Amino acid sequence: MGSNRIAGTRARGLLVLVAFALMCPAAAAQVSSPGESGAVGFTRSAYGLGLFAGYASGIGLSFRHHLPGRFSYQLTGGIIKQKDRLWYTFGAEGQFDLSRMSAYRVYVAAGAAYYFEGPENHNEVEGPERIGLGVGGELSLGERFTLEADLLFTWFSDGTILPLPQAGIYYYFD
Repeated sequence: MGSNRIAGTRARGLLVLVAFALMCPAAAAQVSSPGESGAVGFTRSAYGLGLFAGYASGIGLSFRHHLPGRFSYQLTGGIIKQKDRLWYTFGAEGQFDLSRMSAYRVYVAAGAAYYFEGPENHNEVEGPERIGLGVGGELSLGERFTLEADLLFTWFSDGTILPLPQAGIYYYFD
């Protein structure tokens, strides 16, 4: 039962990544993040709030901070409680920009997360600790919204290693 649920979740994640990739040619807008077009690093800090879902970096509400220069990080977490069952996750991801243009940026990423599912005193998730390393991109959807997609090789604490997609949408503010 559990492996069928994981396989279905992985298939949905792959479909989301493919949908994001198909939207890329249609996007043509200014990235709201600060800095000169074509410059690799940011000239000042930028902040974003949004939703993110990933096996290596967490699922839920997400906060992102682009530091001046090429580095940014995001913190993600979510929780659901229903009767005696609890689901939660929290994670973090660091990103180092390789390229940034007016409508997109490309980066290397490293993430870590913890997942919990079950009664409050017993985690039923196999491999709840995860660490990932890979690449990603962020695409502008308008003046302040961006769409993010990552592909991280993800290590699960049960020993599994898989290349898995992650995705998020953010609203930027100064």
